[in-house]
Amino acid sequence: MSITFDTTHVPPSDRAEAVREVIWDRVVRVDIEHHPQAEQISAVGTVSSVGALNVCSVRSNATVVRRTAALVRDDLEPSLFLGLQVSGASMVVQGDREAVLRPGDFAVYDTTQPYTLVNENGIHQHYFRIPRRELALPAAALSKVTAVRLGRDHPVADLASTYFARLARTRLRMDLQQTCSVEQPSVELLRAVIATYLGDSRLAQEPLESTLQYRIMEYLHAHLAEHDLTAARIARTHHISVRYLYTILARSGITLGDWLRANRLEQCRKELGHPRTRSLTVAAIAHRWGFTSASHFSRVFKEAYGVSPSEWRKLVDQGAVGPTG
Repeated sequence: MSITFDTTHVPPSDRAEAVREVIWDRVVRVDIEHHPQAEQISAVGTVSSVGALNVCSVRSNATVVRRTAALVRDDLEPSLFLGLQVSGASMVVQGDREAVLRPGDFAVYDTTQPYTLVNENGIHQHYFRIPRRELALPAAALSKVTAVRLGRDHPVADLASTYFARLARTRLRMDLQQTCSVEQPSVELLRAVIATYLGDSRLAQEPLESTLQYRIMEYLHAHLAEHDLTAARIARTHHISVRYLYTILARSGITLGDWLRANRLEQCRKELGHPRTRSLTVAAIAHRWGFTSASHFSRVFKEAYGVSPSEWRKLVDQGAVGPTG
C-alpha cells in the first residue's frame, strides 16, 4: 500500500500538521522545522513499502529535521535510514560526524541515535528505512559508517546509488510479489556497500549465513497463504539447495510440510471464528490459506482440533469456545 501527500491541497494553517502526521505515522517520528510562514510550506511525496523496506520520496522547501534523544526511545523497530540525494544539497549529522550530500550521494543513519537533517534549500531525497535485523550487521560496524558521505567515487556506492534511485522511481509500478522479490537483494546491496567501505568482506557474507534460518522463517510467515509456497521456491529465493533448506529447518525440529499445515490450519481456525468472515464459506477460507481441496482441509482440521470446520464455527457462534480457542 502506498500513500501520496501534497500540501497544495491542504489549508496553509494545517500544512505543518499534515506533513507531521504522514511522516510520524508512515516513516519515523521526528521534529520538523518548516518555513516560518505557514502559507509557504510546500511538500509533496509518496510513502510505500518494498517488502520490509519503507520508502519515502519527498520534495519540500527548506526544513530541519531532528530525531531527538526523546524520540529515539519510541517503539520503532531499530532501523537504518539510507538517504539518497536527488537534487540540491543537504547535510546529515549524527554523533560527531556530518556528511554533506549532493546529487547521487547518500548517507546512512541510525534511528536508535539522535540525528539531524539540514536542508537549507529544500528537500529532494529518497529515504529508505531498513530494519537493522535485516542487515544483520554488528552495531560497532554500523557506527563507523553513519553520517558518512557515500558517493560516486566509491564503486559499490555508485552502483547502489543508481539502483536505489531506480527502485524509488519504479516501486509504485510493482506488485506485491515483485516488491518482495527485490527486498533481499536491496538489503544485500547496502550490506555490500558497508562491508566494502569498511574493508571487511566478511561482513557481506557472514550475516547471511548466521541469519539464514531466521530469514527463512520470516519468509514462510510472510507468504503462508500462497499456494505455490514450495520447498523449491523457498530454496531458490534464499539461494540454497532444497536439501540444505531441509537441513536448516531440521536444526529447529521443523518439518516443512507439517509446519505449513499447522500454521495454515491455525489461521483458518481464527478466521472461521471471526465475525468479519461470516459471509465466507469454509471452502473459501481454506482456499485463501493455501488448501486446494475442501475435503482434505476438513479432514486435517478435524484431526487437529477434534471437530469439523463447520462444527467449530457453530461452537464459536454459540459462545461455547472463544474465536481463538
